[in-house]
Amino acid sequence: MTQTEPGGQSFERDLDKSDKSVAAFEARKRGPLGTIQHVLHGNPTMVPVIVLLISVAVFGLIAGGKFFSAFNLTLIMQQVSIIGILAAAQSLIILTAGIDLSVAAIMVLMSVIAGNLAVYHGVPAPLALLVAFVGGACAGLMNGFLVTKVKLPPFITTLGTWSIFFALNLWLSGAQSIRSQDIDSNAALLKFFGNTITVGNARLTYGSVLMVLVFLVLWYMLNKTAWGRHVYAVGDDKEAAELAGIRTDRTLLSIYALAGLVCAIAAWASIGRVGSISPQAFYEANLHSITAVVIGGISLFGGRGSIMGALFGALIVGVFQSGLRLADVDVLWQVFAIGWLIIIAVAIDQWIRKVSA
Repeated sequence: MTQTEPGGQSFERDLDKSDKSVAAFEARKRGPLGTIQHVLHGNPTMVPVIVLLISVAVFGLIAGGKFFSAFNLTLIMQQVSIIGILAAAQSLIILTAGIDLSVAAIMVLMSVIAGNLAVYHGVPAPLALLVAFVGGACAGLMNGFLVTKVKLPPFITTLGTWSIFFALNLWLSGAQSIRSQDIDSNAALLKFFGNTITVGNARLTYGSVLMVLVFLVLWYMLNKTAWGRHVYAVGDDKEAAELAGIRTDRTLLSIYALAGLVCAIAAWASIGRVGSISPQAFYEANLHSITAVVIGGISLFGGRGSIMGALFGALIVGVFQSGLRLADVDVLWQVFAIGWLIIIAVAIDQWIRKVSA
């Protein structure tokens, strides 16, 4: 039943008008900058795409035709392939508001395990790789167990397991590398992703193709499955996700296990990329993977961002390094520029998160 004032006007009508006028006022109040903020909040991947396009245009002008050559563009893809795959694994963890400092150590450990089994113990390469895949998933599961069951912070957990996995690398390998010539024909499968597809001056490695495939598969899982919706829900608000009936601990365990498996896939690709197996390779890959994720617009606070952003983030880093190198900029200043990229990316993320509801 509708109540009315003495004048016969409905309270509901007045409230309706009031709501509309407030909404109109808010719409008028939002300026161009606010509109951009709202658009980027709804489409966080637009930021790295725009930065990538601008970077390509700027370095194309600075370095000229060398930068746009087919050889250089495919070289960038080759150079970021391993970091890109690790960034995919890192993205899964960061989407849950966590962080994994052990992704590179897991990758190197699995490459050492596969190499030792195939080269020194005569295990068929496919079986050696299968052992590495299972080992990677178990390493990730160990991280997940410590985070979900022991309730340790992800940063501290993975900092500790990084040391554990790195020590195991040195112990299993005796701190010795497996040289390219030691990987004989029986273990040639280990170097599969080092093979190239050559079209004119373009040389694209199988590892580059693998990187793109990994991102596409994970994108589908995160955006087209119930599991993916649970991942975003846990990252956005774990307590609310639990109240909604999501088994958050099981979801987190699956995420960490999947991230470990992706690291093992990166291990296989890394053998082909380098041609050998070193227990001390890719020492800074943890930081580089986090850099790609942050520049790619995935929020460090979890629950927001697209995994494809990490791919664009890795490509941005590769474009910067290639462009600055072709412009004869010292390596020191290349690192300097990447540092500023990280700071700017985090600042943009903070600004986008402040968008009014």
